[in-house]
Amino acid sequence: MPFYMLQGSFKEEQAKALVDRPRNREGAAREFIESFGGKLHQYFLAFGEYDVVVIAEYPNNEAATAAALKAMSTGVFSKAQTTVLMTGAEAESSMKKANTTKTTYKPPAG
Repeated sequence: MPFYMLQGSFKEEQAKALVDRPRNREGAAREFIESFGGKLHQYFLAFGEYDVVVIAEYPNNEAATAAALKAMSTGVFSKAQTTVLMTGAEAESSMKKANTTKTTYKPPAG
């Protein structure tokens, strides 16, 4: 299954709710991801632009997109980002394919 990095920024009221009633949200994230056929690998709270960083596997891009859309539709996050991740072996395979492909990209003439 492909790997994904999901990042989200809590809305102010969600951050307040976590401060007012502290709790570990990893279990809720796991249940949510599994409901789309995925597998949670890591759940982190983070400093910076995003408050939550998740590493997960999903069966395909369709499942990952559905989960991302559903998460955003809850109103919990002010913004979110999903990044497809590649293993070293997948990256090497892509490099080999790029090296053996005969076609070249021709930039537009100026």
